Amino acid sequence: MKTHISTRRVAALISMMGMLALGGLSGGCASSQNHDSTGEYVDDTGITTRVKTALLRDDSVKSFEISVKTMKGVVQLSGFVDNADQKASAGHDAAACSGVTDVENNLIVKPPQ
Repeated sequence: MKTHISTRRVAALISMMGMLALGGLSGGCASSQNHDSTGEYVDDTGITTRVKTALLRDDSVKSFEISVKTMKGVVQLSGFVDNADQKASAGHDAAACSGVTDVENNLIVKPPQ
């Protein structure tokens, strides 16, 4: 017993597959206001790694108490440091890294004890 598929069904199936593929290609790697594209994410991850390395190499900065986040080349530093010199040094270290477009230095200087 042979089953015949109508030309209309084949055409409809091909049309639906094309629409799904086109939708996946146009939205799959696009960036949005809140999310990076794949390439931007990889770049930002590299920048974050370079900044963390620079902070680790700087003896005057306690880098384990500093959080580093990067979005579209803008580095955000957060956490706590012991004094204003450490805060300034961390900001300079981050700004000196390649790929950094801006630094938001949100580090908080701990009050003296």
